[in-house]
Amino acid sequence: MVGLVLVSHSWKLAEGAAELAREMGGPEIKLETAGGLDAPDHPVGTDAVLVVGAIERAWSEDGVVVLMDLGSAVLSAEMALEMLPDDRREKVLLCEAPFIEGAVAAAVTAKLGASAEQVAAEARGGLAPKIAHLGGEQAAPAEAEGSFDAAHGRTIRLVVANPHGLHARPAARFVQVASGFEADVRVANVSAGRGPVTARSLNAVATLGVGRGDEIEVLATGPEADRALDAVRALADRGFDEEIVPEEPAAPTARPAGPAGAIAGVATSPGVALGVARRFQPAPLEAPDRASTDPAAELEALEEAIAATAEDIEAQRAAVAGRVGAYQAAIFDAHRLFLQDEMLLDPVRAAIRDGDRSAPGAWSSSIEVMASEWEALEDDYMRARAADLRSVGLQVLAHLLGVPVPGPRLEGPGILVAPDLTPADAAGLDPALALGIATAFGGPTSHAAILARSLGIPAVVGLGEPALQVTEGTALALDGDAGLLYIEPSPDVTAELEERRRTRAEADRSARAEARAPARTLDGLTVEVAANVGSPEEIPAAVDAGCDGVGLFRTEFLFMERGQMPSEDEQEAAYRRAAEALDGRPMVVRTLDVGADKPLPYLAQPPEANPFLGVRGLRLGLERADLLETQLRAIIRVAGDHPLRVMFPMVATLEELRAARAAVDAAAQGLGVPLPEGLQVGIMVEVPSAALTASALAPEADFFSVGTNDLTQYTLAADRGNERVAALSDALHPAVLRLIAATCAAAAEHGRWVGVCGELAGDQAATPVLLGLGVTELSMSAPSIPGVKRRVRAVDLGRARELAARALELPSAGAVRRSVERATD
Repeated sequence: MVGLVLVSHSWKLAEGAAELAREMGGPEIKLETAGGLDAPDHPVGTDAVLVVGAIERAWSEDGVVVLMDLGSAVLSAEMALEMLPDDRREKVLLCEAPFIEGAVAAAVTAKLGASAEQVAAEARGGLAPKIAHLGGEQAAPAEAEGSFDAAHGRTIRLVVANPHGLHARPAARFVQVASGFEADVRVANVSAGRGPVTARSLNAVATLGVGRGDEIEVLATGPEADRALDAVRALADRGFDEEIVPEEPAAPTARPAGPAGAIAGVATSPGVALGVARRFQPAPLEAPDRASTDPAAELEALEEAIAATAEDIEAQRAAVAGRVGAYQAAIFDAHRLFLQDEMLLDPVRAAIRDGDRSAPGAWSSSIEVMASEWEALEDDYMRARAADLRSVGLQVLAHLLGVPVPGPRLEGPGILVAPDLTPADAAGLDPALALGIATAFGGPTSHAAILARSLGIPAVVGLGEPALQVTEGTALALDGDAGLLYIEPSPDVTAELEERRRTRAEADRSARAEARAPARTLDGLTVEVAANVGSPEEIPAAVDAGCDGVGLFRTEFLFMERGQMPSEDEQEAAYRRAAEALDGRPMVVRTLDVGADKPLPYLAQPPEANPFLGVRGLRLGLERADLLETQLRAIIRVAGDHPLRVMFPMVATLEELRAARAAVDAAAQGLGVPLPEGLQVGIMVEVPSAALTASALAPEADFFSVGTNDLTQYTLAADRGNERVAALSDALHPAVLRLIAATCAAAAEHGRWVGVCGELAGDQAATPVLLGLGVTELSMSAPSIPGVKRRVRAVDLGRARELAARALELPSAGAVRRSVERATD
């Protein structure tokens, strides 16, 4: 049987094409891939050595047919051919067939025992069925608009409830989920009459202009159409994985003029700053307007620039995650998707291949066309995303031109004055140098503005042309609360703002210094106040906020948005990096908590009518023992050197707990080591049955951590993501508190500790009630830690127990809150 090799710049693309080809041709075909470069995460690129290895693995005396995607893949395949011995080289055919369709056609033909020449010929004709079906000379572009034809697939309709509709983050999640299946998925904005467009393009989805309340229609065809649509529906049901955060402050209308000596703009990030002007006026990068003289070299240069920019964006994301958390860092997820967007890239590659334009010119042109489409949208928030696209475009263009990416580089502290800032600009700012930000343009919903707020840098935007007349070194005073920039401020203005700045800075310093001290109640009980984190990069910010440890380390970041399960070594490295960042503080590692609501492309999970009550959390781990054992082995390896605790989610029965503990023992035996001394094994209490049977679970669980988010929705039958029943989903409801009380009572009887890691832990109104019930550990988002620690220090346990007992007898969450308010007035 003829062997096949698929060579692609993208490892994922190569593996995906191979999977499809194997499904069509059968598992017995000899098919190997050479995708990406030989480095962690398989960065984009091609390598002749990898191609040689793939040919050797696929070798057959009948011959080997090699299919390539584009550019340097062709060059690498040719180089690999030269590296082969003469007797093998003559049996290898490089085939110019379409990559995906050709792979499928080649696989089917190879299985029939055809010769290498016949296999290559069939691969070259791989587009024929599509052309015949569409009745044209070439395939219609995937992003072409048109009405859905339900006869050729399945459709669903959904109403988007997100406050800003499908803006960058939810649109990115939509693209990621829709692209994770073997299906052709398209989407239309029914309310606006736009589309359909391909669901594989972030730009295509986002420029549909889907706002809050708009109805979208999603069509899928292909082998996994049903699974794709079920996954999209589940994604929509959970708000496209967008966190529930406070609404961005409404932008006050800019005044026509400010006080004497001041320019009025839009208050964007609170606070005041005094310092000299630090100008940032980047020189525009000009793309040479010339034709492509060497398309292959230009295409290779484009791929290399995209790969380099992807590394830059990943570094920016990691930096922001470490400073302000993963949610704000998710801004850069959309930036990474721009680099994979077929709607953006296809015109660039076509212009280069046809010789019309060089890589820099074709890239710049495509960026401007797409940015103009964003700017044509009606929603201000969506229009602001054009700046994100141009930011990514600038980074790629700089790599293509071989020049540094323009960005603010402050030589000393001062107030940064600029026309506008990109998210990459804002991410690189050091608050010790950038005392404030003043921009002539931009708005409060730009991602740069959002990052400025997260970094705590006072900012005023929309100051207009007068801001651009400010010269380097001019004395400035910036009022981020009122939206004013004072030019050479008077002594009175300086004194007033300096006093406000000093008072605020002193309060911040005091809070941070206080947060690093233990949280002890008035009668001496030490309460561990820990952080909930979603990656190792978030831990420095948590430590800086004064956390006593990590009470919930979510491990899903290792498993999501990738093509295969992370290896034991990869997991071990991530857990070790997190543990080392905690410098001896304890860390509770929660095992993988996903289900059909968060499908993993490499983990076959049938759709479920109600995934929140299905095979998720520990249930999935016990069903997939290989997945759970690999994770436990990685945890145990780190627990030998660091104070780790392992926690299982979604435990409902004693039998599940026993099976989980047995899995821990098996993982240690598999490593050939004893269980690390002091390794605690606990469970999340998020299912009412676990709380009600806590007395049976406590002898076999070292600790309980109450996940109040899920416990509340399960107890009150109120989906916390459904705004129509959101008012019901209050974790201070007496029914939830009684379950926590039962858990604490059972734990105390057996000498176990109880923590709370849901949102209630960061709610200061709940602090005395939870401590009164017997909770001794609270885990929350890092910004909440100083306030909760201060609240703990004001608690008298005797009064807290009385308050908790009273709360259990009240009829509603509102009554509990009012009771707490009266008791603490």
